[in-house]
Amino acid sequence: MRTPDLDKERSEKRLTASEFLAVYNEGLPPTFPRASLLLLETYQKQYANQFKEGGWWSLDLHRKKVMDWLPAHLKLLEA
Repeated sequence: MRTPDLDKERSEKRLTASEFLAVYNEGLPPTFPRASLLLLETYQKQYANQFKEGGWWSLDLHRKKVMDWLPAHLKLLEA
């Protein structure tokens, strides 16, 4: 019998925006920009097609995408 893959379960777990925010910001290197609920709401509106199943977040689907999106979006907000 195989043991459960806890990393896979953690990355595929459905999260609320608040839960995703906590996990996303946890353990980030100091040089990485931090997310906020306002930024996550903006991302969710911009990429609504990624949230067709009730607005859930998950690490496997969204973490890398938010990491790539966040720095460029922060620069636009500063301009």
